[in-house]
Amino acid sequence: MLYPGGTPTQPEIISVALSKLDLGPSDVFADIGCGSGSVSISAARSVKQVYAIDNREEAVHAVSRNIKEKNITNVSVLKGEAALILPDLDIDCAFLGGSKNIANVLTILMEKVPRFVVSAVRMETAALALGAMKSNNKFKELLQIQISRGSELAGGTMLKPENPIFLIVGGEPCQSERVKLK
Repeated sequence: MLYPGGTPTQPEIISVALSKLDLGPSDVFADIGCGSGSVSISAARSVKQVYAIDNREEAVHAVSRNIKEKNITNVSVLKGEAALILPDLDIDCAFLGGSKNIANVLTILMEKVPRFVVSAVRMETAALALGAMKSNNKFKELLQIQISRGSELAGGTMLKPENPIFLIVGGEPCQSERVKLK
């Protein structure tokens, strides 16, 4: 896979994030800040259509090449600012992996998307997403995930940590949650 600048979303994080979205075969999914397209490629296996959105030329090139390499046919790559693209899309669920214009993008997601997950490496991004979701009654769950990988050291194995990741899950309350809120 080709990776543009930035840190790619680890496969374990993708698995947890997508499990929180409860993807189905009729869903239309948006991968916002798609980078290499790792999230788009994983989601494409479970949904009808994926929109991979990024404003960086190197990301658009990487995701386009990676989906072609994987022979994925249900991913449309869109170059531009997510806040300008999202209003014209009809989507059921989204993964927000970039923090550029996050406040504007989150506002749109909270208004029109039933299920979404924000991935954040920075505390400030996690706090912003958490605060926005809570104040709009869209907050569902906050996770902090730490992955470590085994690495050889002096004939043994040590664990090398990856950056901790926050996943902030948002969207409409489930039916059982609506009953509790009343």
